[in-house]
Amino acid sequence: MDKFQEAICAFSNDMSNSRQNGYLIIGAKDNGELSGLKVDDELYQKIAGIRSDGNILPIPMMTCERYELEGGDLLIVEVQPAFSPPVRYRGRTFIRIGPRRDIATLDEERILTEKRMSNMASYDALPCDRATLEDVDIDFIRKEYIPKAVDAEELLNDSRPIEEQMASLGLYDLQRHCPTNACIILFGKKPKQFLPGMYLQYVRFAGLDKGGEILDDKPFNSSLSRMMPQLEVFIDYGVVNTRPIAVSSLREKNQSNYPKEALRELILNACMHRDYQSHAPTRFYQFDDRIEIMNPGGLYGKARPENFPNVNDYRNPIIAQALKILGYVNMFNRGISRVKRLMLENGGAEPHFDITKITAFEVTSYSALEMTDNQSKTMTSEDDFTKLFTKLFTKLVPKYFPSKEEKNLYVLIRHLIEPHKASELSVILGITDRTVRNRYLTKMLQAGIIELTIPDKPTSRNQCYRLKQA
Repeated sequence: MDKFQEAICAFSNDMSNSRQNGYLIIGAKDNGELSGLKVDDELYQKIAGIRSDGNILPIPMMTCERYELEGGDLLIVEVQPAFSPPVRYRGRTFIRIGPRRDIATLDEERILTEKRMSNMASYDALPCDRATLEDVDIDFIRKEYIPKAVDAEELLNDSRPIEEQMASLGLYDLQRHCPTNACIILFGKKPKQFLPGMYLQYVRFAGLDKGGEILDDKPFNSSLSRMMPQLEVFIDYGVVNTRPIAVSSLREKNQSNYPKEALRELILNACMHRDYQSHAPTRFYQFDDRIEIMNPGGLYGKARPENFPNVNDYRNPIIAQALKILGYVNMFNRGISRVKRLMLENGGAEPHFDITKITAFEVTSYSALEMTDNQSKTMTSEDDFTKLFTKLFTKLVPKYFPSKEEKNLYVLIRHLIEPHKASELSVILGITDRTVRNRYLTKMLQAGIIELTIPDKPTSRNQCYRLKQA
């Protein structure tokens, strides 16, 4: 995997400026003969997951295709030259030199940095003309950020001035001699002074709408590197509350209104993907029964209503890269499925993502403690669902599934109360459509606990699955 990721990193950097895509071919020998490799789902997902695992930053532009041939399978990864080089794998900049790859020298990295500046593909890469180095937290960048972003051995031999080191990470514009917008957003001392919309507004309303009394009002207007720890503490102690609820006449369990990890993920996504050219803040409104989070800027780039949430794109690639380096992001493009799973496991409803707004993205999360009557009608009660799951689980295990699949079966059965496509279920579980069909849905059909919504056309693209009607 190291060799594969180093190759993808080198193709992304396109040191020769060929502007041609690079190809990584797995399953063929050097002379072109097939090696007899069998590309199973596990290998396919492992290679495709290179794009989103956060080891290569900025995120590489790549596609992965599997070809089944008579003499064996081929797995071909196509890599496009990056718009924002230098691209690093685990803090090291790899480049292609003829038929081999190597680590870039300081001069070669400087050339890649100049390519980034000439492309200027995103708003966060643009220079913030009115700002100077005095407006950013240089100590944090030098002592905390750069050591995490760059390999320790490379950093030890790096004698360049701080401006050039920052420029290689998209934080400084060498032509304009000023920090970039990303630098101000991430590390600015007073970012709102340069970007009026650079803050998050929390409001706690009494009741179910904005007409209720305002119980709390708190703006968060520091840089993202300072704001994120503040928000984590605030969510833990100011938003999430836990209380005991009766499970039976003799037993209680602690129930939270919202899972902390899910709220952190939603806030992080709002700050990472928002449109920083807008003067509007990121909105974090809490009501008795729900939380609404809305950030300026709708779906971006390749992401569209018809492919959401399977396809993602990055309005702010430098900011996304920095949040991964700082440890706030573990994997890319997995946030929505993770949030859905956490909300359901907490005993609440699925969050609602409103992607119909052109200039904003909004998500509504419902409190597991204070669900309204209307929401309760759309869900099976916890006691009833527990009884239903126990009955179906006994039917499925061990004949069709090992007991270790209990967690995924719980999530699937809860979702299949209502009809769902295989593609929707695959996003929720974080696996491919084919895997969710082969590993779960086919066996559940055999067991007779689910049914097709279009039984006459099993391969219909509109096919959905649901629990079999009693």
